[in-house]
Amino acid sequence: MPRGSHRGTSGTTAPPGAERVGPVTGLTLDLPKRGTLRILCLGAHSDDIEIGCGGTILRLLASRRVLCRWVVFSSSESAVRQREAHRSAVRLLARAASAEITIRNFRDGFFPFIGAEIKEFFEVVAREGTPDLIFTHHRYDRHQDHRLISDLTWNTFRRHLILEYEVPKYDGDLGIPNCFVSLDRTVSRQKVRHLLSSFGSQRDKRWFTGETFFGLMRLRGIECASPSGYAEAFYGRKLILA
Repeated sequence: MPRGSHRGTSGTTAPPGAERVGPVTGLTLDLPKRGTLRILCLGAHSDDIEIGCGGTILRLLASRRVLCRWVVFSSSESAVRQREAHRSAVRLLARAASAEITIRNFRDGFFPFIGAEIKEFFEVVAREGTPDLIFTHHRYDRHQDHRLISDLTWNTFRRHLILEYEVPKYDGDLGIPNCFVSLDRTVSRQKVRHLLSSFGSQRDKRWFTGETFFGLMRLRGIECASPSGYAEAFYGRKLILA
């Protein structure tokens, strides 16, 4: 993904200090340059994908023809959370050429103890086709459900481009990512508005705030010298430079 190859965005104002740092030279991942881009998005819980890579998905949808397979493994056994998860995915993927959305109901918090069932479902997803790009949880995420989804992603998809996203939480498990996607301010705001409007059931959580989401994007923007000052970050465990 580009890490910031041009400065600023017309009609927006970068945060203080962002404009004083030159753009970081970036490499473009070996994705299809033309035609259709096939993406697989995997999230343990209803809002994980949107938090971890919502901005990147919006950026890809704005510039590419995208076929997206979207899988949420747990909606917390709640009809409200299940509706939120489905409606959020439909809204976020409105510009996709095709979007197949699955919301499963594996028991929240117990993924390591029902791993065989979840692995069987992974195999079903793997047989559906070969994605060009997979988004999944970070291997060292402190939430047990997130870690299992990450492990099974690598266990199932052996020769694929996989980017691991991050989800801020009480446990304090943010690490040092090595891949960045610069987001302009418009996309950054769109991501935050989407999260706050789509997941009303989470508004009573202390961490589920616009400040949290903007703050993390701002921090990652600093780390990659994003022209806008904002970015999403990923862990690229295996990237082949050719």
